[in-house]
Amino acid sequence: MNTDNKQILVGKIVAPQGIRGELRVQTFTEKPSDFKDLAVFGENISKKSFFFVRVVPNSNVIIARIDGIDNRNLAESLRGTELFVERDTLPPTKDGEYYQTDLIGMMVVRDGVELGRIVCFQNFGAGDIMELDNGEMISFKGAKVDFENKTVVVK
Repeated sequence: MNTDNKQILVGKIVAPQGIRGELRVQTFTEKPSDFKDLAVFGENISKKSFFFVRVVPNSNVIIARIDGIDNRNLAESLRGTELFVERDTLPPTKDGEYYQTDLIGMMVVRDGVELGRIVCFQNFGAGDIMELDNGEMISFKGAKVDFENKTVVVK
């Protein structure tokens, strides 16, 4: 596992919500409601100032508020802010589970041929996609992770 990553990206502020300073946050967690239990922070956002409000039905978006942000203009100024948690606050993974951040830097292999190293993950609604250092994008569905050899084998 790659435990060099002390901060894990869990969401991004995408837009203001309403006129009272609430925010729409795109979540990268397994369930958007996970935000209720996370100590989230970001640039100029402390762990104690971020508050979960509710989940937007049928989406990966939550509504949140931040202390001191009480109008739409202030909320708009936070658009694009990435939100993180400290890695050591996350629960340990079970056998066969991992955090995507643990796979960053691993080599993707198909039929014994190295395709490239994982630089990030994307999800456009149809499942996780690995983005490789050569720009190629490959579905993660059905992939086998080999931590010992630092590879992800795909079909």
